[in-house]
Amino acid sequence: MSSILQRKDALVEEVLRSAGRVVVAFSGGVDSSYLAFSAYRALGADSLAVTAESPSYPRSHRAMAERIVADFDLPHRFVSTLEMERSAYRSNDANRCYHCKTELFEVLGGLRDELGFDAVAYGVNAEDTGDFRPGHRAASEQGVLSPFLDADLSKAEIRALARSAGLPNADLPASACLSSRLPYGTEVTPDRLRQVDEGEDRLRALGFEQVRLRHHGPLARVEVAPDELSRALEPAMAARIVAAVKPLGFRFVSLDLEGYRLGSLNEILPLARDGGG
Repeated sequence: MSSILQRKDALVEEVLRSAGRVVVAFSGGVDSSYLAFSAYRALGADSLAVTAESPSYPRSHRAMAERIVADFDLPHRFVSTLEMERSAYRSNDANRCYHCKTELFEVLGGLRDELGFDAVAYGVNAEDTGDFRPGHRAASEQGVLSPFLDADLSKAEIRALARSAGLPNADLPASACLSSRLPYGTEVTPDRLRQVDEGEDRLRALGFEQVRLRHHGPLARVEVAPDELSRALEPAMAARIVAAVKPLGFRFVSLDLEGYRLGSLNEILPLARDGGG
């Protein structure tokens, strides 16, 4: 590990220790996992990793969160969030993530106060601010700490630190909540989220590592990593993809020839902001 990365890692721990007792938003992704690990290393029982469950939370994330908690003996609990009861969230405009994170941080803030903790922290990294991130605005409004931003840690650096710590998700592909698979303007419903969750599980069972199932009503648009596209385009595999996804309630299944790319549904945001979303 380079001396620069060691200094950044030390700064994360310094931010956490200076905050007192800290609740960490812990989804099971690599960023939140390393933050929960760092908080436990710095604070011990004065840290608490908290995983929020709702219909938009992928089953694969829960399984990883449970594995990390067991492997590293992290203080942890599950809570329920009710973003689905917010009409602004269900309507799924470009600020959906703002409404989701507002609900999350209000719930975690209530837990912080109930348990006598001092702060809430989450794992946004230095690269996340380059994309459209209304959730970060919600975090700022709620006074949530962002230690990785304070230390200017990139995604690659967090992965390196997670690898050094032995976290099992250090090199797993990035993921996000299931609602991010629905185009802006498509109502978020439990049924649509279940279709996406089951569909992505089935695609991973076919051996694809980086997958997204974008829900366009009767059409399922499948994204896989660019280096997995040639395999997905093989006629036999294409037929297996259709057989896996179509029975979930889709009439059509397409494969995106550009492959997976971060925030592909944000490509229409100029239209969405002008009312054309």
